[in-house]
Amino acid sequence: MDISTFVLKTSEIEHLNQKLEMHILIAPNAFKNSLDATDVAAAIQQGLKLSKLNCTTECFPIADGGDGTASLIIEKCNGQIIHKEVRDPLGRKINSSFGLIDKGQTAVIEMADASGLRLLKKDELDPLQASSYGTGELIKFALDEGVSKIIIAMGGSATVDGGCGILNALGSVFLNTKGIPLRVVPGDLINMAKVDNSVLDKRIFDCEIIILCDVENKLLGPYGSAYVFGPQKGASPAEVNLLESFLKNFSKVSAAKLGTDMAGIKHGGAAGGAAAGLHTWLNAKLVNGIDYFLSLTNFDKALNGTSLVITGEGSIDLQTLHGKGPYGVAQKAKNMNIPVIGIAGKIPLEQDDSLKQYFDILISINNEPADIATAMGNTEKNLVRTATEIGDFYYSAFNTFREGTIGDPGN
Repeated sequence: MDISTFVLKTSEIEHLNQKLEMHILIAPNAFKNSLDATDVAAAIQQGLKLSKLNCTTECFPIADGGDGTASLIIEKCNGQIIHKEVRDPLGRKINSSFGLIDKGQTAVIEMADASGLRLLKKDELDPLQASSYGTGELIKFALDEGVSKIIIAMGGSATVDGGCGILNALGSVFLNTKGIPLRVVPGDLINMAKVDNSVLDKRIFDCEIIILCDVENKLLGPYGSAYVFGPQKGASPAEVNLLESFLKNFSKVSAAKLGTDMAGIKHGGAAGGAAAGLHTWLNAKLVNGIDYFLSLTNFDKALNGTSLVITGEGSIDLQTLHGKGPYGVAQKAKNMNIPVIGIAGKIPLEQDDSLKQYFDILISINNEPADIATAMGNTEKNLVRTATEIGDFYYSAFNTFREGTIGDPGN
């Protein structure tokens, strides 16, 4: 939608016109499968600089637990990166890493760096045979560093193993009805009858585990790990049913051992059920990713002195209000009466009152019909153009306000 079709309220113009020079905070999430959050912020900043608007800008790329969250946390917190060799989702050795912050007391782990979709080719996707073992290895290496807290960003995993691979790397052994250890992949774990934790690394219970979740889905059912995320990770309809059966069985075995209902845990479906598995077996705390990220990185401080916030991600719709990155940003900004613009590749065709509570303007960066591949290929160019239009829009609006003729800022 063309930004010139919007008219700001006089009170908003007055708020933004209090200073001769606007300060704009640019706080986008990644545009999935196109640009990471840092590149999105840079493109928006470039567009604003190309506009007529007199403004200062600060880039504050954000993440909500999805792929790329850990690297942003490590950068914002001036952390140290530790490189290690681990197993990828199919058991091959790869180079990976994790971060240390808080003077080495907290480890920050990106599940996607060891167990991620991006580590596999399209024809390698196989959630029945994929394991989160490599993420467990990173956790074990973090324990070797003497940390007292581990933060795990779980977005972008290639696995639907309920976190069994992670647990296995830490010492858990999964047995069938005959007491024989199983291969720790869902295709075999469907026959799980017992979990043996006699050699589990006990250091893990002296460590606080925080899991940043970017979805609210529970473990089982039509909105659970297998049915919602299995197809995204390469599962056929028949394989989705097998993954669901495995997760149901794991939940049953866990309840018999610990008395915990894995199926009822909010956020439990994140990362193929790994969130539920680690919460149940390791006492991990599941949190809303964007809220934790914004708190940890002192986002409120960045809002001080800000005239306008621009946020966004690949799609903004009603699902955004269920804890996604732009919603978290907009909520913080609105608490400080700062106007918010949301930009995305896709927005609702009709305005929605729920979204309007948080986003003063929603703009699609795609100004002409295009297939998905073409649109994603043009993301950076379209972000620059859209940001330039935003800057020119406010430049025109200010001039109109100063002349005392509030109306269509495009005229």
